[in-house]
Amino acid sequence: MGNESNSFKSEGNFASPPCMAAEVDPGYFDPLAVDPEQARDVARWRTAERKRLREARRTLSSSQRTIASAALMTGLERLFEEHPAGPSDVVVAFYWPIKDEPDLRPLMVEMQASGRSIALPLVETRAAPLVFRLWTPETRMERGHWNIPVPPRDAPEVMPDVVLAPLMGWDSEGYRLGYGGGYFDRTLAALSPRPFSIGVGLAAAKLPTIYPQPHDIPMDVILTERGSAVGG
Repeated sequence: MGNESNSFKSEGNFASPPCMAAEVDPGYFDPLAVDPEQARDVARWRTAERKRLREARRTLSSSQRTIASAALMTGLERLFEEHPAGPSDVVVAFYWPIKDEPDLRPLMVEMQASGRSIALPLVETRAAPLVFRLWTPETRMERGHWNIPVPPRDAPEVMPDVVLAPLMGWDSEGYRLGYGGGYFDRTLAALSPRPFSIGVGLAAAKLPTIYPQPHDIPMDVILTERGSAVGG
């Protein structure tokens, strides 16, 4: 889906790895490690990376965000033609943009008008898998967890075939760095059959690794404004 350019490359190098991992090459990091101290180091590193990546995304101009969102929607349309989102009877779970995330809502409207079912995720029980409820442009949205607009609880609950997951950061293995709640990982682990998962974010948010932990689940595809970086 095209080569990646450097138009959104962030300034400076990536932050240092977790203090325990700093002593070794990242390639030797054990993704299945359960050592409590190591897990705490990774958690602290992820918190710092989220803050750094959030600030980098916040400083993008309005036109840069618009261009990136448009490129992502074009990339998704191409991906949908090649993957399970192509048939009109599938359920595609989008996300409602917050914190300067790429805005895919025009594509939600377009796909819903073409006959596909569009869903949005809801946190209805803390520390539990997400619930997906049907969305249309006429849906009267409510304020949900973290004040994110969501469909009301009387909207039909659906099982998605394809899930789009916003990301703060990502790596070449398809792992995503989210906001730290673990909701998407928890949801993908619980759903059977597991939906086709697409991590959506910016190319500049690529990390050498997120130091995956046992609960982390890689995306089937990572899609950025420069194309499909992983999978596809």
